[in-house]
Amino acid sequence: MKQNKVVTADEAIAAIKDGAVLCAAGFVGNGTPEELIIALEKRYKSTATPKNLTLLFSSGLGDAKERGLNRLALEGLWKRVIAGHYGLMPKMGQLALANGFEGYNLPQGILTNFYRAVAARRPGVFSKVGLGTFVDPRIEGGKINERAKEDLVEVVTLAGQEWIFMKSFPVNVAFIRGTTADAAGNITFEKEILTLDTLSMAEAVKASGGIVIAQVERIAAKGSLKAKEVKVPGIMVDYVVVAKPENHMQTYATQYSPVLSGEIKIDIQAKKRLALDDRKIIARRAAMELAPFDVINLGIGVPEGVSTIANEEKILNYLTMTVEPGIIGGMPTGGLDFGGSVNAEAIIDMPDQFNFYDGGGLDLTCLGMAQCDASGNVNSSKFGKRLAGCGGFINISQNAKTVLFVGTLTADGLEVSVADGKLKIDQEGKTKKFIQQVQQITFSGKIGSQGDQHILYITERAVFQLRKDGRIELIEVAPGVDIEKDILAQMDFRPVMDNVRQMDARIFRDEPMGVRGEFMVRALERRIRYDAAANVLHLDFSGLEIDSIEDCEIIRDVATARCQAAGKKVNAIVNYEAFSISDDLIDTYLAINEPVIRDYYAHVTRFTGNDEMLGKLAERFQQHHLAPSLFHTEQEAERALFSA
Repeated sequence: MKQNKVVTADEAIAAIKDGAVLCAAGFVGNGTPEELIIALEKRYKSTATPKNLTLLFSSGLGDAKERGLNRLALEGLWKRVIAGHYGLMPKMGQLALANGFEGYNLPQGILTNFYRAVAARRPGVFSKVGLGTFVDPRIEGGKINERAKEDLVEVVTLAGQEWIFMKSFPVNVAFIRGTTADAAGNITFEKEILTLDTLSMAEAVKASGGIVIAQVERIAAKGSLKAKEVKVPGIMVDYVVVAKPENHMQTYATQYSPVLSGEIKIDIQAKKRLALDDRKIIARRAAMELAPFDVINLGIGVPEGVSTIANEEKILNYLTMTVEPGIIGGMPTGGLDFGGSVNAEAIIDMPDQFNFYDGGGLDLTCLGMAQCDASGNVNSSKFGKRLAGCGGFINISQNAKTVLFVGTLTADGLEVSVADGKLKIDQEGKTKKFIQQVQQITFSGKIGSQGDQHILYITERAVFQLRKDGRIELIEVAPGVDIEKDILAQMDFRPVMDNVRQMDARIFRDEPMGVRGEFMVRALERRIRYDAAANVLHLDFSGLEIDSIEDCEIIRDVATARCQAAGKKVNAIVNYEAFSISDDLIDTYLAINEPVIRDYYAHVTRFTGNDEMLGKLAERFQQHHLAPSLFHTEQEAERALFSA
């Protein structure tokens, strides 16, 4: 006999005891169990129970107004809150700053992996993330108010290195969400955008002897769910609650879209272009740092515009955008749809995404900044009377190879315009963002300057970089901007100014910048390399799609430059594995690159395991009176090259 686990929300909430540790899944409105949150709010307001709970969540569950955990900003409900992000829950943030509970803010990557430590009964989470920031117990220890006395993290030395360590503790209740459940509690996610840390959360609670409450939108017949589609098995679920449609929106902006859940893909080339304002200027300058085949993370707000610019400039297909809750590929969505992606390639669990990030998987990230100081520290977590929290900011900024911090130079009332290719400051902001010392360290300039990261601070009127000596250097200014009046007078410290140049003029024109050509050059500069010792030019065209005359010309120009730099004729080997070119473009491709073959190559061989492509290339090479020298494998091509 199997238990029927389908109950009402009120029945499920009644099982929560005073003093319990409760964790909740969700990212903005993605996967947020609104029905369960409403039921807990209702019970506490009517009975004052359960009380003195500890709340644990890795990312922000809210709409910055009333929904999500904003509903639960109630005096006496919480003894302690340990959160990854507060920015979308201003009511909870205000209660924290008013000492309404013991308040903590820890990195999203640590918290999402905390569940796995609890689930496996490991001692806790070890991480480099947070050293040198407000999370470091030698600075603030992640405590955000006076009531937070206990040290939840410590610095330990292991294998001769310092680590942040968060100790495991039992988790008694989990609020999770899926799309469909059967009576046994098996949960599928077909209409959900993300899987988040849902499974890890359920495992942690079961290892602690607690209860897992799942919100779904429908109940399926017994035995009808496909095993591979079940993301949380029924053995880890205690109660299933069917939500009202209005409390089970896909996001806080969208009731349901098959595009967001990855059920269909659409053409995203027709997206509306951004207006030429300060946000677009910043996004355009940031987009100029993109390199082909980069794996990228974009923060919320101004950074979201970078993917729109990449799409506008027709380079998005050469980039892999990711979002911290588990999205890989496609074009990230913004606003209250943030956390999803149009045409995503893959969805993984949030703890796995942060393991990828912490392991150096990101080539570039673009993140917002509220404050920056003379030491290169950035604050995006706590400023003035606003508590935003760090979210995934520390994990991402500490481990990406290139870090772009973006935001306007001043805030509160700033108005700018663009005319005749020049930037005009129509009204200066009242608040300086480049100050002597940030209120809270979310990114450590000291640690950043000691590593191999490339770090820029991009505003609408100036670009700065973090030098290896730990100082901030002004490297670019917008056309029309006066350095003394518009930049230095609006900062509380004077940056290094060894070589200041003008920002690219194309940024300040209404039409697209037309950066695709130089972007593709960077792609081919990575793929066309010369081995001087062996006098061999390696041309790696594997997986490359040639779809324009411009692409053909770029290949010619980069190959020519490499050969001219060699100063003599070179041997060449070309990798055509998974190479793609339309039939009507092959002749143009060969005609454009024929001079390189004749003038700069002593010998050349080519290879591909694709028989169709091999035959097509062989035929066209012969028609152009060029020796095909085509082989099935790289080894065969190398032997032929060196025996020539």
